[in-house]
Formats: sequence, structure tokens, C-alpha cells
Amino acid sequence: MLKMDYLEKLEEYMTSGDMKFEFDNGTEEKRFEILEFLEKLMDVAEIADEHATKLIFKGGLLEALSRAGQEEEK
Repeated sequence: MLKMDYLEKLEEYMTSGDMKFEFDNGTEEKRFEILEFLEKLMDVAEIADEHATKLIFKGGLLEALSRAGQEEEK
């Protein structure tokens, strides 16, 4: 399910200026499509941030590291 290559292509599309070029030179429909895509991407990024926080800080990595440190102290 996780496709890092897609994210890298998306990143390149945005940082290369291709997205801006398509927006600046596209039809009204294309500009709307790009804005709609970016809005959805930002929604997904918020969800990703929430999950990353939970995985790292709430019962995830941080807790595992804490347990490992406590076991080493014994």
C-alpha cells in the first residue's frame, strides 16, 4: 500500500515548477482540478501528522524506547 515512489514523483512535480506551469497555463477546469487535489493532499497530510504523532508518542516508538531504557537500568 505504501508507495514511496509515487510521493517522490509528486514532490518532483510540485518542486520542479510543473504544477505551477500547468496551473498558470491550464484551463479553468485544470486549475480547479489542481486546487481540489492540493486541498485533498493537505487533508491527508493532517491525518498523516496525527497518525505519526500517535505512533511515535502514544504507545509507539517513544514508549518502546522508554521500556528499553528501563530494562537496561535493571
